[in-house]
Order: sequence, then structure tokens, then C-alpha cells
Amino acid sequence: MAIDFDQALDAPEPELSAGMNITPLIDVLLVLLVMLIITIPIRLQSVNMELPSAVPPVIAVEPPVVRIEVTAQNSLLWDGEPLADRAMLEQRLLAAAQLAAQPEIHIRSHPQARYDTVAAVLSASQRAGLQKIGVVGLEAYLP
Repeated sequence: MAIDFDQALDAPEPELSAGMNITPLIDVLLVLLVMLIITIPIRLQSVNMELPSAVPPVIAVEPPVVRIEVTAQNSLLWDGEPLADRAMLEQRLLAAAQLAAQPEIHIRSHPQARYDTVAAVLSASQRAGLQKIGVVGLEAYLP
């Protein structure tokens, strides 16, 4: 196979592309795009809230505390004073609920006191409209 140089010289040459090679340009643009995405700060959702700017006022007057005890014999004591019956308890609870500064009701029961007596004191306090009711002395029931 012989190559005829005259014929090869007469053959038309492939045309050169007159356009610009844009592959490096695309690479540079992609790098810039990635850098832009990384450097843009993340927008966080925000909710405008009005928070108190000063220290909350200190309660000057402590609310009075009423201690109701249920003894082992299921009798009731109001601040150490025995109550005749549950009707007297309800009268005192209603009177306490009518005060301008409602007292805190601390209910303490003896471990051998019946549950229904304690539940009756709790429900009577709630019916009277008292807001601050608590059961104290539960550490006696810990193992």
C-alpha cells in the first residue's frame, strides 16, 4: 500500500472550528457557583416575639398557707384544729376561696388514712374554686 503524496496533498483539509472552546469556561462557572452556594449564609426562620425586658417583679406578700391534715382515724385538722365534719371543711374552703389572696392549700395525709377521705378533701377544695392545692408529705410513701 503506497501512499500517493500528491493525492494526499490535494485532499481537502478538515475545517477548523472557528468557535471558542467553552469547556474551561463552564468549569470555571461551576466552581464559582459552588463557592457562591457555600458562602451564602443560611436563612433561618424567625418569629418576632415581645419578651420582657426587665426583671419580673418579686411577689412582696407570700400567700397564706392552710394545712389540712387527714389523720390515721380519718379525722380532719385545719391548721392543727380538729374539724367536726366534712360540711365544716367545705364551709372553711368556701370562705378561703372568697379571700382576695387565695391561700395555698397543703394537704397531708397519714399513711393509714383512707384514700376516699383524701380524695374528698381534694374534690371539696376544687369545688370551692381554690387554685393552689398541693399534696405534701409524699416522701413517706417512698420505698
